[in-house]
Amino acid sequence: MTKRHGYAVLSALLALIVAVCAAVYVTVATDDGTPSSTFAGTRPRHGSSVAPASTGTWVGAWSTAPVGGEPGTETTGLAGRSVRNVVHASTAGTSARITLSNLYGQSPLTITHASLAVALGHDTAVADAETMRRLTFNGATSVVVPAGGQVLSDAVRVVVPHDSDVLVTTYSPTPSGPVTYHPHAQQMSYVAQGDRTEDATGAAYTEQTPYWRYLTALDVLSNEATGTVVVFGDSITDGITSTVGANRRWTDVLAGRLHTAVAGGDALPRYGVVNEGISGNQVLADGLGRPAENQSGLGRFGRDALSRTSVKVVVIDLGINDIIRNPALADPGRISEGLRTLVRQAHARGLKVVGATLMPFRGHRGWTPAREAVRQQVNAEIRSGRVYDSVVDFDQALRDPYDARRLRPEYDSGDHLHPSDLGFAKMGDVFDLGALKGAGQAEL
Repeated sequence: MTKRHGYAVLSALLALIVAVCAAVYVTVATDDGTPSSTFAGTRPRHGSSVAPASTGTWVGAWSTAPVGGEPGTETTGLAGRSVRNVVHASTAGTSARITLSNLYGQSPLTITHASLAVALGHDTAVADAETMRRLTFNGATSVVVPAGGQVLSDAVRVVVPHDSDVLVTTYSPTPSGPVTYHPHAQQMSYVAQGDRTEDATGAAYTEQTPYWRYLTALDVLSNEATGTVVVFGDSITDGITSTVGANRRWTDVLAGRLHTAVAGGDALPRYGVVNEGISGNQVLADGLGRPAENQSGLGRFGRDALSRTSVKVVVIDLGINDIIRNPALADPGRISEGLRTLVRQAHARGLKVVGATLMPFRGHRGWTPAREAVRQQVNAEIRSGRVYDSVVDFDQALRDPYDARRLRPEYDSGDHLHPSDLGFAKMGDVFDLGALKGAGQAEL
């Protein structure tokens, strides 16, 4: 071999190595890191809306807890109908993805068509047509969600503004058994006959529903937020007495305050806020069924709080139902220890926990002097610093100055347990945003 021939071979080898490295780099750079899910069906011919790798952080913009199987759907589910869930984004993003749950299904749920779009306004089924995106699951347009399971969609490129409503629509052609749902959504969603998944006009969505179905999370790729606050609680966090469609839960107020403060230059963490409240939820006791409907706080904490996307802080407002719904007299020590167990689980993940005192309920049908004493004992333990890292004193903020066992009249929805819109606003306003700073842990 001549020296000139040797140089030519070496140059060719170097060119081949460079080409292979470039191909590997392109392959890695276009992987968006979205976890795969069970899928079926064809892959879309046009994938321009599928999000590539980008800058920003995946955070929770909205979420809800699966509660049970929807009554009346035990046999056919919602076969042959399009379900359009309306959810409210607590933070902005440039891409989005969703989680669908079949936790309470007794057979596989086949979704053959799913879409995501930004709503044209608040409290409507009408979509901004330019934002309509077909969702895929591991690249496929159909997905099979196993009974008891959940799936995460691929990410799609779409601008989701802060404080906007987002429409997530699913269509299933086949019976699937009980529909996993969240009642008391305090938000009207919509149903249409047939596959109207990408219908932006909303004209076919003539049926309204007060439930969220199948959908349990909306994540966004955000340059605005770097983490998620998960608020974990009962009907007071669920916002059961807030105005429907108005986003006046106390968690909505908290999210708005945090966004405004950060935008104004305050040195606060940039977090989305998600609501994991379930009406009637208890720290210690499960509901009926297998899996248990309205699962206890201890049972669902890992799923509904610790597994949320980029969770940094957990806020807990739980325990009043352990007092009211216990046929005997509740043990305040067991309630407090149950709350401490949740805190220890959060600390094991490096998360900070802010906890709330239990608000007064005299006048409610479940109130007795003995139960009031239990509430006071639990609150004393919370205020002592032996339960949470930081405390928000909702009891002090909302109680009647003339009778500390009652809600202040203007903060009372009328049932003497749940706040009015004004009461929820007060809860969001008294929350110290500085409590969201840091990752310190209490010595328990």
